[in-house]
Amino acid sequence: MHDELNSEDTGLFEHYRFIADPGQEPMRIDKWLMHKLQNASRTKVQAAADAGCVEVNGKPVKSNYKIRPGDEVRILMPEPPRDTEIYPENIPLNIVYEDEYLLVLNKPAGMVVHPGYNNYSGTLVNALVYHFGNLPQKDASHRPGLVHRIDKDTSGLLVVGKTDFVLSHLGNQFFHHSIHRQYIALVWGEFDEPEGTIKGYLARDPADRRRSKHFENEEDGKLAITHYKVLESFYFTSLIACKLETGRTHQIRAHMASAGHPLFSDEMYGGREIRKGSALPKFKQFIENAFDMMPRQALHAAELGFVHPITGKELFFTAPLPEDFSNLMEKIRKYAS
Repeated sequence: MHDELNSEDTGLFEHYRFIADPGQEPMRIDKWLMHKLQNASRTKVQAAADAGCVEVNGKPVKSNYKIRPGDEVRILMPEPPRDTEIYPENIPLNIVYEDEYLLVLNKPAGMVVHPGYNNYSGTLVNALVYHFGNLPQKDASHRPGLVHRIDKDTSGLLVVGKTDFVLSHLGNQFFHHSIHRQYIALVWGEFDEPEGTIKGYLARDPADRRRSKHFENEEDGKLAITHYKVLESFYFTSLIACKLETGRTHQIRAHMASAGHPLFSDEMYGGREIRKGSALPKFKQFIENAFDMMPRQALHAAELGFVHPITGKELFFTAPLPEDFSNLMEKIRKYAS
């Protein structure tokens, strides 16, 4: 339930209000709210409580507060609640394949896939709603037609389902890791082996919630497996192909950073500084120019393969490197030779 009323004394806006059932057993409020709020992790709820944004019966509580029958719980935020309606926007789409059941498109770098914090318009979902009207949703997360996503500053292939059956069939293929996805990335440094696998557990980085972090222990995160193969080596950088076995948030970016090979120009994971090469001013200038040319992480979703949910046919798509990435590679090959 949304309420535009501002809590005058705090300058906070009410986003949600719940009343605990008369038969409610005592339970920690962070745990209780996790079941009430869509897409809310326990850490998110705890952070909101620490910031004084969770009130019970008009008073802020900590996340260990035990909920009691009849408690009135409010979630307050510094910004007014947003309209969750997704408005159609006429944004051109680069469609690689389309039939009445699904479409495959090549997303440009810089485009956010679905509306979220600070990005409520200009997203791929706004464009999809404009071009195709109402698309099915995998859950109530306002992500019409989407079974997977790629980061804002990553370019490349994405499949969109047009019917509920197609969406759940594709979702099932992702769940069982039977979808073929290959990315092309430029990373810092050289590898000892021409190919290999990075396996670990990914979770939000406690030091920076925007990032994912690689952990060795199962209880610390979700299993993530990335297979990589070196395509070209340039001493200070390597062009690699990455095949995803799992699809975790920032998987390739976090895995490569954990292996000491952050993606070229990936500021969030340490790739916007010189990690290898010469100390000569000429080299430094060359890299600065390369960063200007490619102000985003050098990552492109180049291949996508899956079974068509209706025809049972295996479909396979490739997308060439976009202009910024191919120009960068030309510059690096020239310099290296």
